[in-house]
Amino acid sequence: MSTGKGEILCFFINGKKVTESHADPETTLLSFLREKLRLTGTKYGCGGGGCGACTVMVSRYQPATKTIRHYSANACLLPLCQLHGAAVITVEGVGSTKTRIHPVQERIAKAHGSQCGFCTPGMVMSMYALLRNKPQPTMEDITQALAGNLCRCTGYRPIVDGCRTFCQEANCCQANGAGNCCLNGEGDEAEHEKPQLFDKEVFLPLDPTQELIFPPELILMAESGNPQTLTFRGERMSWVSPVSLEELIQLKTSNPEAPLVMGNTNTGPDMKFKGVLHPLIISPARVKELFEVTQTPQGVWVGAGCSLSEVRSLLEKLLPQFPEEKTELFRAVIQQLGNLGSQQIRNVASLGGNIVSAYPNSDLNPVLAAGNCKVSVISHGGRREVPLNQDFFVSFGKTILKPEEVVVSVFIPFTRKGEFVRAFRQAPRKESSFATVTTGMRVFFSEGSRAVQDISIYYGGLGPTTVSAAKTCAAIATRPWDDETLSRAYDVLLDELVLPPSAPGGKVEFRRSLTLSFLFKFHLEVLQKLGEMNVITNEKMQIQPLPREIQPSLQEFQHVSKDQSNLDPVGRPIMHRSAISQATGEAVYCDDIPRTDGELFLALVTSSRAHAKIIGLDASEALRVPGVVDVITAKDIPGKKVRSMFGYHEELLAQSEVSCVGQMLCAVVADTRAHAKRGAAAVKISYEDLPDPVFTIEEAVEKSSFFEPRRAIQRGDVTEAFKTVDQLHEGEIRIGGQEHFYMETQSMLVVPVGEETEFNIYVSTQFPTLAQEAVAETLDIPSNRVTCHVKRMGGAFGGKVTKTAILASITSLAAWKTNRAMRCVLERGEDMLITGGRHPVVGKYKVGFMNDGRIVAADLQYYANAGNTLDESVLVVEKILLHMDNAYNIPNLQGHAAACRTNLPSNTAFRGFGVPQSIMVVENMVNDVAVVLGRPADEIREINMYKGPSVTHYKFEFSPENMLRCWEECKVKSDYSARRRDIDKFNQQNRWKKRGMSIIPIKYGIAFGEGFLNQAAALVHIYKDGSVLVTHGGTEMGQGIHTKMQQVASRELHIPSSKIYISETSTSTVPNACPSAASFGTDANGMAVKNACQTLYKRLEPVRQKNPKGSWESWTTAAFFDKISLSATGYYRGPDLYMDWVKMEGQPYAYYTYGVCCSEVELDCLTGDYRTVRTDIMVDLGRSVNPSVDIGQIEGAFMQGLGLYTLEELKFSPSGLLYTRGPSQYKIPAVCDVPLRFNVYLLSDSDNPHAIYSSKGIGEPILFLGSSVFFAIKDAVAAARAESGLVGPFSLHSPATPERTCLACATPFTQKIPAIKPGSFKPWALNI
Repeated sequence: MSTGKGEILCFFINGKKVTESHADPETTLLSFLREKLRLTGTKYGCGGGGCGACTVMVSRYQPATKTIRHYSANACLLPLCQLHGAAVITVEGVGSTKTRIHPVQERIAKAHGSQCGFCTPGMVMSMYALLRNKPQPTMEDITQALAGNLCRCTGYRPIVDGCRTFCQEANCCQANGAGNCCLNGEGDEAEHEKPQLFDKEVFLPLDPTQELIFPPELILMAESGNPQTLTFRGERMSWVSPVSLEELIQLKTSNPEAPLVMGNTNTGPDMKFKGVLHPLIISPARVKELFEVTQTPQGVWVGAGCSLSEVRSLLEKLLPQFPEEKTELFRAVIQQLGNLGSQQIRNVASLGGNIVSAYPNSDLNPVLAAGNCKVSVISHGGRREVPLNQDFFVSFGKTILKPEEVVVSVFIPFTRKGEFVRAFRQAPRKESSFATVTTGMRVFFSEGSRAVQDISIYYGGLGPTTVSAAKTCAAIATRPWDDETLSRAYDVLLDELVLPPSAPGGKVEFRRSLTLSFLFKFHLEVLQKLGEMNVITNEKMQIQPLPREIQPSLQEFQHVSKDQSNLDPVGRPIMHRSAISQATGEAVYCDDIPRTDGELFLALVTSSRAHAKIIGLDASEALRVPGVVDVITAKDIPGKKVRSMFGYHEELLAQSEVSCVGQMLCAVVADTRAHAKRGAAAVKISYEDLPDPVFTIEEAVEKSSFFEPRRAIQRGDVTEAFKTVDQLHEGEIRIGGQEHFYMETQSMLVVPVGEETEFNIYVSTQFPTLAQEAVAETLDIPSNRVTCHVKRMGGAFGGKVTKTAILASITSLAAWKTNRAMRCVLERGEDMLITGGRHPVVGKYKVGFMNDGRIVAADLQYYANAGNTLDESVLVVEKILLHMDNAYNIPNLQGHAAACRTNLPSNTAFRGFGVPQSIMVVENMVNDVAVVLGRPADEIREINMYKGPSVTHYKFEFSPENMLRCWEECKVKSDYSARRRDIDKFNQQNRWKKRGMSIIPIKYGIAFGEGFLNQAAALVHIYKDGSVLVTHGGTEMGQGIHTKMQQVASRELHIPSSKIYISETSTSTVPNACPSAASFGTDANGMAVKNACQTLYKRLEPVRQKNPKGSWESWTTAAFFDKISLSATGYYRGPDLYMDWVKMEGQPYAYYTYGVCCSEVELDCLTGDYRTVRTDIMVDLGRSVNPSVDIGQIEGAFMQGLGLYTLEELKFSPSGLLYTRGPSQYKIPAVCDVPLRFNVYLLSDSDNPHAIYSSKGIGEPILFLGSSVFFAIKDAVAAARAESGLVGPFSLHSPATPERTCLACATPFTQKIPAIKPGSFKPWALNI
């Protein structure tokens, strides 16, 4: 081992050689790219390999085979030191607008697959890496490649459609995205005239010869055959990369505790999230022996260093070489490898690492153990073979191996004739998710017999280690394989694998029921096999897996009218104006702004208690951390120390008391991110706990812990009406919260100008004016000294308003105190902990109805969990009450709503602003009425809808005609009645799989109920060369507002969009702007831009009259010489809306956007897993300003709603700490969750006199329609319950996760699980 200073690291990035003589082992490729090389196209999304925003492609030369391996990887986990001899390609190396854009970038952009654009570089890189390996991929390849990339904006459909154009089956008309396939039997001519969202004829062809070549220098380096040991020393740790097995053993002998790091997918997150520090890391990536593969007559030895992707492709290559009976285990392992992690993780994570990390819910260990695999380990004492069995896994993360032993290879045996191996897993999300329970099962029969000779069953996810069900196996062995043997085995299994009710991870009943379900599934599969081998006859069939092929989808919208000028872009599907630069990584987000000289980084210190007095704050140790400059506390604030709303105060930094875990206490500023983070960890806070914290809604109600005012509204007389009805029903539904999970976390940069307390603030916010005001009040300076700049946000969804202003105030305070530029970018975990999300709601209802289905009276009570501060919670509960009629005309209706004050992080605005919770309760109530009456839910919905000229419960008149049109057309387009019959047939034929369908309407009020928030302004400049600069008060967060404003200006000035530029939103160009929220951005700002452009166009009238044939440029130049002002402001008052809560009447909305959605799901009753088979959404948008942008909003909102109602679950510990602080614990929808057929139709021939060009606001309304999937699941569950003899209304709370769904199905297996009494134990997580 060499001593002295470290060696030189040599690798290539985008074809350029990089040599680094002081590589710090703690540096990841991501921070090196972004901070050292200023390649900011690769994004930070989560830092844990869970979101794919930082995907890059790594290429390595393999001397043994003389081939080059290209693979995608997460830059946030790749240690820089691991890259010696590798070539890395980032999004900048794929293509740029300066050189040429790559077909992948072009197609994702032009197919409208980039909205906020923050995930786009990662999508581009995943797809690019796939095409480098397979220029003509299949759809299966594409969905697999994208499975590890999250997107919160698009709903994935356009991304998949853009990538689909590379498929080899592209000749099939279905793959062309046209949807008007010859297979659809709609061959009529009119089909071909339907407008398309994009034209794939214009795409650049993919030319593999044009890609960057692998650097020849690296081939020579690899071939030289004289590799040297590399040692790198950093600030706190060292890294050694040995070249031989002997050297590796020697290193491990002298440093037994040093981890071996291959993919860093286990050690990396531990160091990052748990603060584990390893003084030495050993990287065996260059030890050849760890990568060797040898076949023996008994099976195959696979090198422990092989990545999981390599293991998978190796096993797949072996399959055709052997008879099927020999490869049972191989196939089970391949199946598990398909679901484990994401493509990016599998490309780097090693087989040996996966086994030795011994995770309790490991996907591979149960199947390897059941299959009698073994590992070959080596140490200075020599080699030994260790079987993978129940003795191998000792305790959480610990195996029987000694610390100095190294796993060299893993033996995977062939199976014998009559031997069957299966693996099953159930996870919170179908792909890219840790499993809840996994299992490997193997059974062996002697020839021609059904008597069990040998059986082995292992489970993961049931305790701290992989466990063997030995007693269960003993109960089955030697007996015949039949129902009787198995039903005895279930009881043994229940006794053998017990989970305490407060087990970590929760879901105890579900996990126990899965052990039985999996054994039953294995039972059916084995019976199927025995049947095929003619050992038995006439047995039940196995269960087919859920469908998974994504089908081409339809997006129907209206052509612009024949007489519209070709120059006029309004109403056309124009690409997002910065989609191309988003796809090339050139688009600048807040944290991509280059560092200024002397810039510091700010890290926050947050409370670790939910309800306590602060006794002391000791920063002395933090100030001693290298690089730390200062610690900022509330005492440093020169101006206002609080933000106020409705008379309640929210402290910027807590001073004497904390009221939730995650409340901000102070901030540490240092020269780098790492130092600031280390400094923040060194601040010592001492607390004195206060009694009785309030966490749940029930506790708040019991203690009357509310934020005032509480709201109530009524029409008619509910009490009297209840006396006259045929039937009464009461129920309740709980709706869980939701994390915004904008891809770009809260980010800001404050730059002091240096004189007269002037500040430039670059911040990712929806409400620049609020940030400006908050900073000015905090620093006690006038607003004219503070300029907020917002270029774009990487998503926001309501979460970048109130908390962002507070964070900006703290960051500005630090900049003011140190007089240095200050950057603050929250890590994903901090962001999720601090910022709050959607309000969880408990809704209770009592409904009175007639036997003919008419609902006569309803009384609804809503309780929202508001968290520790008011924020916008009162406005949320108001909007809840204003939407509780949804589409239904209920003559007697009364509602009460309260915001509960609890010791959880404060919840805030989130797309839909209470409406998704409000209507969910109403629709659940209507569903219950249908179940009680034994009638289809859609009939009950139809009977009760508003018809003809109508009045809402707040006395607002409207016409529901378009809503009813949407309902009728959605039923036709989705072929509702025929499919309903098919579903009933399917459910009769399938015992363990059920289908369900539901159709749900929405009526959503657009605009702010507070009239003053509806105003907007714009400023338009025309320069002498004829180019136009537009600024307005709206902010771009992916919703395409700048694109639409460009279209408005283009129409009004009669010039092409290419002459119009929008740079940013800034408080210095348009002052006092309102937030971009309430689906009102385009309505308000569009009118303001229109007003400014009309003023300018009118001013140019005399110039045009003088020279009618002149060009636009000649007119603008002439205007300057004629002294005509070429700059104008535009203004729009907005509608004067109001709501009077005393009189319970008002006009809080300008108009309604209507939509109807029909979804069908297929459900696996044994595991609670489901697929959305098809979704049809019909929306009344008036006349769309930009159909591609609007359809993107519809699909994106629907998928976010699907997440809210079926997938996303926030978990808090009993002491109020958020457990789900990143994508590995909190699952947002991924590509695997997109409906397999996803059709969107815009209602034709509709208009809306209340908004610009007759359009309608569309950002929020459709989110609620994700609930159609929830109700489809509930419909399928009802069919499953009927099999167990259960009928009538039942409760299913939202989200309908696999756990809740499976338990609600009440299969014989879930019924075997003894129920746990609430209150008899301390649960792992709270039910807030």
